[in-house]
Amino acid sequence: MNGTVREQALRKLESIENMPSIPAILEPLLRYLSLPVDELQVQKVVDMISNDESLTVQCLHLANSPLYCRWQAVDSLRGAIMALGLGKMKEVALACSFMKMLPKQVGGIDPVIFWEHSLACAMVSRHLARKLSLPFAEKAYLAGLLHDFGVIANVTALPHEFAAALALARAKEIPLHEAETEVMGINHAESGRILAELWRLAPELIAVIGDHHSPAQAKTNRGLVALVGLVDLLCRMRGLGYGYAENRIVNLLEEEAYATLLEECPLVRGADWTRITFELDNYMYEVHNLVAALYRMQ
Repeated sequence: MNGTVREQALRKLESIENMPSIPAILEPLLRYLSLPVDELQVQKVVDMISNDESLTVQCLHLANSPLYCRWQAVDSLRGAIMALGLGKMKEVALACSFMKMLPKQVGGIDPVIFWEHSLACAMVSRHLARKLSLPFAEKAYLAGLLHDFGVIANVTALPHEFAAALALARAKEIPLHEAETEVMGINHAESGRILAELWRLAPELIAVIGDHHSPAQAKTNRGLVALVGLVDLLCRMRGLGYGYAENRIVNLLEEEAYATLLEECPLVRGADWTRITFELDNYMYEVHNLVAALYRMQ
């Protein structure tokens, strides 16, 4: 790869003018929701979400989804919070807020497909972390949701280069990050770290965003990084990736992410991974329909 191409990409990514920023109406909400759940106040969450009409509608739609095990409809934000609890409502609001970050039809990637992948990774990461009694279960949802943060950076700052990388990935049926490196000399993990540090995201999120494709190289939060890396691969192999099939055979127990997760959390060895991967099918239909509906509401 020509070093000049990489240098040009880095210059564009490191230019603040080219990087996406948090919409002004969402910044105070996201900052408030980053607090521990026991420090949040129901009425303040209601008031802040209500400032954005489309976000309100999206939150109610997601709160009523079977993905959140709601079988009795709620028709108000306060009702949704009381039914789901502040913890789950925090997840709902974060998911809907970040769905506003990706421009529509830029760089060749379908935003609905991108958010299907991101939301699936969030929910499966949380599910597995709880199922395996991992110590970072409370951080798993947001880490899964934001792991591909760098795609937003690439689509915004490098739309033509990213489009070429996505086309190459589809043509060769290879992982997106490999195609990005081949075309741009940088992939969404590295560009995501740049954006995450610019936004001053939490250290564990920066680690996941920057290292989920190379968890063995992570210097901090290696267990969480490895979990999200493994879930990312699981979702891509089950059809919730970037809109194309990767031509590869995967044995999860031979993956770098699994080895790193096992190193950090030895109890993972006893998990029934055949059953776990089978259970993922239950998420696919609901996530697909839900994200399509939510994105149309923007």
